[in-house]
Amino acid sequence: MSAPDASAETSAADLDEWTPEADLDAVGSSIERIDAVDKVTGRARYTSDVSLPGQLTGVIVRSPHPHAEVTSIDRDAALAVDGVIDVLTADEVDGIEWYADDAPLLPGTVRFVGDEVAVVVGVSGTAAELGAQRLAVEYRTIDFLTDATLAGTDGAPDLLGDEEADEPEEDGRGDVDAAIDDAEIVLEATYRTPVQVHNALEPHGSVADWRGDTLTLHTSTQGVNDVREQMASRLGLDHNHVRVVSEYIGGGFGAKQVAWKPTMLAALASRRTGRPVKVMNERRGENLAAGKRNGTVQTVRLAADPDGRLLAIDVEARADRGAYSVPGEASALSGPYLHLYRCENVRTRVTRVRTDTGPSVAFRAPGYVESTFVLESMMDDLARRVDVDPIELRRRNHSARDQQQDLEWSHPDGILRSYERVSEESGWDEDDAGGDGATGVLRGRGFAAHDWMAATAMPPGHASVEFNFDGSIHVSTSSQDIGTGTRTVLSQVVADEIGVDVSTVRLSLGDTSTGPPAPTSAGSTTTPTMAPAVRAAAVDAVDNLLAAAAEHLEVDVATLVFDGSHLRSSSDDVDDMTLAEILDELSPRMVHGWGSRVGTAEDVSPRAQGSAVAEVIVDPLTGEVRVTAVTVAPDCGRILNRRLADSQVLGGVTQGIGFALTEEQVVDHRLGIVVNPDLDEYLLPTVSDLCDVRHAAIDIPDLRANALGTKGIGELPLIAVPAAIANAVHDATGVRFHELPLTRRRVLEALAERTGTGVPGSPHDDEGGAS
Repeated sequence: MSAPDASAETSAADLDEWTPEADLDAVGSSIERIDAVDKVTGRARYTSDVSLPGQLTGVIVRSPHPHAEVTSIDRDAALAVDGVIDVLTADEVDGIEWYADDAPLLPGTVRFVGDEVAVVVGVSGTAAELGAQRLAVEYRTIDFLTDATLAGTDGAPDLLGDEEADEPEEDGRGDVDAAIDDAEIVLEATYRTPVQVHNALEPHGSVADWRGDTLTLHTSTQGVNDVREQMASRLGLDHNHVRVVSEYIGGGFGAKQVAWKPTMLAALASRRTGRPVKVMNERRGENLAAGKRNGTVQTVRLAADPDGRLLAIDVEARADRGAYSVPGEASALSGPYLHLYRCENVRTRVTRVRTDTGPSVAFRAPGYVESTFVLESMMDDLARRVDVDPIELRRRNHSARDQQQDLEWSHPDGILRSYERVSEESGWDEDDAGGDGATGVLRGRGFAAHDWMAATAMPPGHASVEFNFDGSIHVSTSSQDIGTGTRTVLSQVVADEIGVDVSTVRLSLGDTSTGPPAPTSAGSTTTPTMAPAVRAAAVDAVDNLLAAAAEHLEVDVATLVFDGSHLRSSSDDVDDMTLAEILDELSPRMVHGWGSRVGTAEDVSPRAQGSAVAEVIVDPLTGEVRVTAVTVAPDCGRILNRRLADSQVLGGVTQGIGFALTEEQVVDHRLGIVVNPDLDEYLLPTVSDLCDVRHAAIDIPDLRANALGTKGIGELPLIAVPAAIANAVHDATGVRFHELPLTRRRVLEALAERTGTGVPGSPHDDEGGAS
């Protein structure tokens, strides 16, 4: 659906501000999710639940080798299996390209373990699985490289794209070398961050139904419009011949911003068979081939004066992007270094290298989580070096401006308020007892700050609001709810703008054929983009209702007032009417409004920042690190729904604990294989790993970002948590860890090295040392 001309809709730029004193009923309340009952009763339909008449199942056959030429594929044995309908190999999908590299969809040369080789289509999953097992594929293995630290070195094998290797990405300001040469304090260290796998509850996959020249895709995606455009472009179809539906999504975390191979393979199989086809990744395929947070190596130099004020930041970073380049939100490793603190001299140099591993893709706050761990670990060391409180050190380096764009932050004091709130809620200023002599465990607390771009919208976003004749309200947009509660918060905004109870509002989303265009849900930008858009549509709908009523009643529109339940007039000739009554009078005229957000603030730089405090217990005998409490204070602007915000905080903190302590995709570089491609060995945090999570809410509308004052929250609670945990472990043990996750083995080895005895011992005998 296309939005009308700009002249026919209301823009978010025309909205009056919802100040802190605004009379709001739904917004700010903790109403339960609109779709809560559907989810817990199983009525909510996810992609994996879709079952169409005559539907077939496709199973992907994957490479067992990290780098090899496919020399032959014998389809006959698979086709001989009872119930197998078709087998698609490179020959059957010739001409279809994939990834940003325009590589073959089913390549003749596979480039990582798990690379897609073929898809077997059967009348059931069992038949397709058996056919996939029978498919005879022969390979000629080729030299491979899975260790990113060796990429580009002498003797390393040539990889896809090496002939056009990416140039390092450089950014910064000032004269870094001169500032470091003149500085009294210079800290330098190298840090490593792991590959983290998204592991959303629902894996990637699609159900494709090709009828005539029209393709309908039920798919688990964060961007129905982007998937439609990508699929139409790859297939040579007009956009209006591709419909993408995503009613409910079992998580995405960044990996589902773009179309993936299961979607295209399902579409091609449906076109060949003339029947609907479902292709869903199994968990192993999800872990190997559906994206990951890239591992990094970062060497950083910080220069400061004796008071701890930053003089220079110099960064040399290397990121493993895997075998292929994936479109979508980039991993912005430079972001924290460029934006978080006041510093006149900053230089970042990021090199992205190829390896024979699965492709990297955006993962919740991509780049910022990795770099924040490094920067905040070094800021913690700087605080100890100059003997100031870690929070006080951050205050001394506070920046009220976007130093790259030379614009003031939309809420320049937001992070200072975060420092206050996280300190209050965590009891930061209370005495810290340190170790526990009775049990022998070590206790520590750590602080970290963070920066993120969530206040920035991702326009354009459009919405429509329609009055039904019974007085209920229908809101439509082709945005999507990836599990964050978008349905609920947008309904709350419309309810308050019109003045009705939220129960009378129904919001439709996640379908390219029924909603006006909306952007991908990425970077925590859905709320700051779409909340102003739906509010603008509600304003337009009320204006159109008043205009239509004035025309029908033959009165001046200025004499009419609508308060959400009644239409009132200053004219004695017009009686008060309920909304249903006036709509009945206007029948059969449909009253609706269009709204959009097509731009962002230009005189300020919208930003979302925050901080976290972690409390840990370290057992020096077992190496176990247990997080006992995490307090986060994200500046997300006006909180539209506290219950949903708390839910995002809980999820973000959980992912931060996983990144800090347990999650790491492990590759045997001798064989080029991932040794933990499933949930048995890839250690996601469980309920037993969780802790006391405190949301030190700020809830101050950022009215310079948008008229609602709201900003995204999805990524914010995660970003600083791994750094805060690492700083807490350092506080407990006296050991600075330069690599995550903090596994028992790493902790034990570091403590043993610290004591110089080969066995763990007292960590507090001096202040130096690192692992």
